[in-house]
Amino acid sequence: MHSSEHISSIAPSEPVRESHGDRSHELVVPERWRGPLGAGLDGGETLLAFFVLDLDASLRFTEGLLALTDRRLLARGADDAVWQAWPLDPSWSLRHHDHAGVGTLELVDERGRLALWRYTIGHHATMLRFVEAWERACVELREGKAPTPIARPLCASCGAPLPPGSEECPRCDGESTEAPSTWTLFRLWRFARPYRWQLLGGFLLTLAATAATLVPPYLTMPLMDEVLIPYQNGQPIDRALVTGYLGALLAAALVAWALGWARTYILALVSERIGADLRTSTYEHLLSLSLEYFGGKRTGDLMARIGAETDRINVFLSLHLLDFATDVLMIAMTSAILFSIEPWLALVTLLPLPFIAWMIHQVRDRLRHGFEKVDRIWAEVTNVLSDTIPGIRVVKAFAQEKREAARFRAANQHNLAVNDRVNRVWSLFSPTVTLLTEVGLLIVWAFGIWQVSRDEITVGVLTAFLAYIGRFYIRLDSMSRIVSVTQKAAAGAKRIFDILDHQSNVPEPVDPVPLADVQGRITLRDAGFRYGNRAVIRGLNLEIAPGEMIGLVGHSGSGKSTLVNLICRFYDLSEGAILVDGIDVRKVAIADWRRRIGVVLQEPFLFFGTIAENIAYGRPDASREEIVAAARAAHAHEFILRLPHGYDSVVGERGQSLSGGERQRISIARALLIDPRVLILDEATSSVDTTTEKEIQKALDNLVRGRTTIAVAHRLSTLRRADRLVVLDRGRIVEMGTHDALLAREGAYWKLYQAQQRQAEADAEAAAQTLPSPAREEA
Repeated sequence: MHSSEHISSIAPSEPVRESHGDRSHELVVPERWRGPLGAGLDGGETLLAFFVLDLDASLRFTEGLLALTDRRLLARGADDAVWQAWPLDPSWSLRHHDHAGVGTLELVDERGRLALWRYTIGHHATMLRFVEAWERACVELREGKAPTPIARPLCASCGAPLPPGSEECPRCDGESTEAPSTWTLFRLWRFARPYRWQLLGGFLLTLAATAATLVPPYLTMPLMDEVLIPYQNGQPIDRALVTGYLGALLAAALVAWALGWARTYILALVSERIGADLRTSTYEHLLSLSLEYFGGKRTGDLMARIGAETDRINVFLSLHLLDFATDVLMIAMTSAILFSIEPWLALVTLLPLPFIAWMIHQVRDRLRHGFEKVDRIWAEVTNVLSDTIPGIRVVKAFAQEKREAARFRAANQHNLAVNDRVNRVWSLFSPTVTLLTEVGLLIVWAFGIWQVSRDEITVGVLTAFLAYIGRFYIRLDSMSRIVSVTQKAAAGAKRIFDILDHQSNVPEPVDPVPLADVQGRITLRDAGFRYGNRAVIRGLNLEIAPGEMIGLVGHSGSGKSTLVNLICRFYDLSEGAILVDGIDVRKVAIADWRRRIGVVLQEPFLFFGTIAENIAYGRPDASREEIVAAARAAHAHEFILRLPHGYDSVVGERGQSLSGGERQRISIARALLIDPRVLILDEATSSVDTTTEKEIQKALDNLVRGRTTIAVAHRLSTLRRADRLVVLDRGRIVEMGTHDALLAREGAYWKLYQAQQRQAEADAEAAAQTLPSPAREEA
């Protein structure tokens, strides 16, 4: 921190005031600063805003605090004994900028800087709110008003109030933080609607099958009263009557079986199709989202949602929902039959229902929250696997097998602990329901025997009641158990719809402008972009002629790769525009624009499959002759023929069976095959040795010919063929020209080039020192 003549020391005074007049405004100051800040404020002074710093002026990690009151700006470091203070002057301003992850905040007046503070970029959003509070206070002072605190910070994107203590807007964030609701399952109707007639047929079959299963208990009444009891009283058995009743029982069983099989088969087919449509829609929507969404998600979590969650929903639809519908129908129809036979006994039979309903209500929310947490914890387990398996070479190279096993064990134990908490609730609920049904059955026995003794019902009626009650309570117990699977399915559906509800930050235009014949002229007009809290591109203007090769150079973090991502429209500009042949790329269909772009990345990604399939990834319909021609132009044909099966050789996951240079040349062949008008080379030769670089450079010479090319490279020597070099620094263009012209200017590019030359000479000298003496002399 810097001081000036405006600084004054602060004497201890009264505690921090966190309100202003009758306005509700709480500032939760970190605990370690409450005492010092309270002692530093004068009597009647009101705190408007504060900003916790995490760097000092020398970029060392330490904590500091900026506090804005209605009178002054206060600053204090962790090791400072007193506060520094500047009066709140409307003519002064707070300026901020950031570079390479470090933000700078400056207090300036008309003569220059008064003070400077540093912070890491993760605190950028908090800093912006602090500056906003400063600017508001200055405006109010100029208007002759007393400065007041900002009641609640607003989202910079949509203007919605932010939650207290949060920098993330729930409206803009696609992930809902609300607990899953059972009503979420009704949103699945969107996927079930195409199969509504099959579902209706399945429901009617369920109704008929349930009715058929209720016939046998009804036939027990005449069997008891007209056959068995008369036989015990000395009357002969009517064989024709017995045969009729037994035949009816067999017929009812066969009809129930046939109807049950038909409904199960139809509904299983429908549920599988609903599940398949749900998976496909989720995956297709996931592919349509921008790269920014994937930057904040774990691969294992997304895989779990599309795989495990949709499978859970599918099981719920095919099995449990069918059982639930059967249970509801069975209970409703059984209740109607019981009341038609004997109302009082039926009323006693339904006594446990209110208690079971109350229990379901009590445990439902706890189970829903628990299962949603189980899903998230299981995603953590999957994330460990998705990290470790693709990176197994690194794990083994650094002998970190035990560490990764410990990570998995910890995640698994966390999963076990969460499941144990849910199971404690569920294990008590289910046996209690069973106990209530058993007690209910006992009450029915007692009340039924009492009615038989009073000749109010016959033994046959009681027997039929007990048969119905057995089925009734079994279904009641089954319905109570479905609470668990319903809440699991609701939690899974919520996680699926979190993806489906997320809107891409790179939207498709409503009325896309067609790209007929792209010439390749690219114009950047006042382009600006923020990545999270950090400003990466600022007010950039650049014109690239058709067929021109532009080289982007600059320090790490200067915005080179970000500029390439913006041109490809992996992200959209925060301000300004990018034009292709005079058309804003945001008005062009994303796929239409990207089909005109060929991209060769620093780390080429190859899919599991054959060499030919990887080369033809951008044009799956390409002929073998076209694939071979692209490989020849990329100088890949020779090494491909040396593989065991040539172009039909299968490369491992991510192309691990090939060297880095071979993967890169296949990537160049892949770009050549689509014949793009615009070519992006993002560090295409930075990760290979000099010999391989020469081979790749020959392939690149064929690739760039006649195309608008934007090349990013750390090795400045690889850009000598560029028509122009664009030197970036902190997201701005600081120099532009040819290699020779920029060297002659001795500016930013010259400094970069000299630094690389010195590094190359030092590396060569170090390598020579490692050679034996004769070899060193020869070298």
